[in-house]
Amino acid sequence: MESIIIQRATPEEIKKLQEIGRTTFQETFAQVNSQEDMQAYLEQSFSINKLTGELMNKDSRIYFAILDERVIGYLKINLGQAQTEKLDNDALEIERIYVLKEFHGLKVGQLLYQKAIELAYEMQAPYVWLGVWEENHRALRFYEKNGFITFDKHMFLLGSDEQTDLMMKKTLPVANSESKTA
Repeated sequence: MESIIIQRATPEEIKKLQEIGRTTFQETFAQVNSQEDMQAYLEQSFSINKLTGELMNKDSRIYFAILDERVIGYLKINLGQAQTEKLDNDALEIERIYVLKEFHGLKVGQLLYQKAIELAYEMQAPYVWLGVWEENHRALRFYEKNGFITFDKHMFLLGSDEQTDLMMKKTLPVANSESKTA
């Protein structure tokens, strides 16, 4: 088995992005949400038009985790005006880190997270933040393990179901003392 490569997604890879996005979101949330709400969310959030807009937005970046030429996960970050909450234009938001279930345990999520932290240091962000569903215990443990703390809540609409996301952030040290090891 080759090593996992983290590579920025291009507009030509829009179908791969749509496929990995829909598949990983379904794997993560289909068991705990209604089929109608899941379908509505998938159609809205993973349409070709929406994903193309995200890929073309200068303040958003999407990276694939690739193993043996197969996309097995992805990361979406937002900067400036692309952030889903207008907290701090200098901060970096991790909007999505998703990995195919069959690759859980291989530290793919950690590699994607490391890429986000590397980018945050490059842009000298004071902190990284994200929103995670309060019922997504696996993700909450992952972010807590990586030094994130909860600082607020916001509502997230999945289809017609209003859900609560915990907003978490990690303050980054000044200078790049951690960037060499992060």
